[in-house]
Amino acid sequence: SLDTLLEEKFNKITRRDYFQRVLNNINLYINEGFNIKINTVLIKGVNDDEIIDFIEFTKNKNVSIRFIEFMPFDGNKWNKDKLVLLEDILDKLSTNYGQEELIKLQDKENDTTKNYKIAGYKGSFGIISTVSNPFCDSCNRVRLTADGKIKNCLFSSTETDLLKSLRKGEDVKKMIVDGVYFKKKARGGMEKDNDFSNKEIYSKNRSMTAIGG
Repeated sequence: SLDTLLEEKFNKITRRDYFQRVLNNINLYINEGFNIKINTVLIKGVNDDEIIDFIEFTKNKNVSIRFIEFMPFDGNKWNKDKLVLLEDILDKLSTNYGQEELIKLQDKENDTTKNYKIAGYKGSFGIISTVSNPFCDSCNRVRLTADGKIKNCLFSSTETDLLKSLRKGEDVKKMIVDGVYFKKKARGGMEKDNDFSNKEIYSKNRSMTAIGG
């Protein structure tokens, strides 16, 4: 993940002075031929002014930038006014590069990302519009957290503890199947847009740094 290409802003967001180390490692792996995807959470008023800069990062590098809509998690002060929508991104890119230079790529089956590239650029970019344009009906993802729990949706506060059962030598296959079976219809139960403003719902979902996986 890299949410800014500006060192000062990086230090403010992460509260760590690791910008050059992160950027150097990204460039190292790109140069070694690895297939690198960089997740960038866009937040209006924070880093939405860097969209073009991130696209330019793909000009001569075989890298994919994935712009992700700001999702509600515990402690991240989510607000719908901070969302940068898919349409906002595409409009900005069309204005800057021209509509004819904006190429839609073929998405894979069950892909959560809408993929594009700028004509002549080596890399590509994708947009994950999970808040404004959910893809729950085709999503086949589950998340195994860093502490051994299954989340059937990133939006869901419900988790199935596999680690505890594994340590007891128990078979966890049924637990995994049940966890997937009870997945909510959409966005972890937040089916209506106004559900995102209900802190009683989304504040129970721990932060991404705590989820890991």
